[in-house]
Amino acid sequence: MYSSDRPDPVRRRRRFDDDEPRPRPGRADTAALALDGRAGHDPDTAEVPGGGDRWSTWPGLPAGARGPHPRPGWLVTDAGAVDHERGVLKTGKEADVHLVERGLPGHDGVLLAAKRYRDPAHRMFHRDAGYLEGRRVRRSRETRAMAQRTALGRDLIAGQWAAAEFAALARLHSAGAPVPYPVSVDGTEVLLEFLGTPDGRAAPRLAALRPDDGRLTALWHDLVDALGVLADLGWAHGDLSAYNVLVHHGRAVLIDLPQVVDVVGNPRGPEFLDRDVRRIGEWFVARGLDPAAPADLLSDLRERSRIG
Repeated sequence: MYSSDRPDPVRRRRRFDDDEPRPRPGRADTAALALDGRAGHDPDTAEVPGGGDRWSTWPGLPAGARGPHPRPGWLVTDAGAVDHERGVLKTGKEADVHLVERGLPGHDGVLLAAKRYRDPAHRMFHRDAGYLEGRRVRRSRETRAMAQRTALGRDLIAGQWAAAEFAALARLHSAGAPVPYPVSVDGTEVLLEFLGTPDGRAAPRLAALRPDDGRLTALWHDLVDALGVLADLGWAHGDLSAYNVLVHHGRAVLIDLPQVVDVVGNPRGPEFLDRDVRRIGEWFVARGLDPAAPADLLSDLRERSRIG
């Protein structure tokens, strides 16, 4: 029984996926500026102290856009830090990778790799349809825009690639896989641990090396372990080749992971897994690996991925 003088229950307005989210009240901007190390500077102007090219993006990012804990000791999180552009490491069809130095003005900084997905007029997402199967966005109009490849849709796809790569790297790093530490994601830019020398020379790609028998076997086992971590998560790299593996301090490191595939949720998942193993296996077998090794690896990965 309900008391007659009890107030009527509050009816909540039902939200639909096309509704714009309502902003939540935030902290006072003045308090944040007083603490963030930028007092006396206007972050919206082109003038950045120390000759930097921009302020560090770290302070303005939500927790979910920052790298996972535990965070490495080299990571610069000071709000007064600035970024210096140090050149281009790699150009590609969908994204370019830039070398960025982040640090406090007047102090040595840390080198980072900034992967920046291209704008709609200059990029070619030539393979995205198969990889995007099984992925969803919250709003139906965004889904339609992506399917129709409108300008908005291409922007959304670029953002999905960046967000997907950051999320995959964060999960894999936490699981112990050999991947660069993901520093942050901001729109279509993913900041990553730079793998290379202190003077800015990037670690070589596996494709550029000619390892002897001992090193070849060791690198193969590195990849077996790395792909095993992905399989335990139900994933395939999706575009694995000798060009998407770096060798840093003698160890194989997986890179270029925006297209990570859910081998169960994506209808073509098993196909992508098979192709990953075939392509990387061919490279190793051509250089002396036991020809039976790739087939053994594929069998193990399919079992660990729960696809038989």
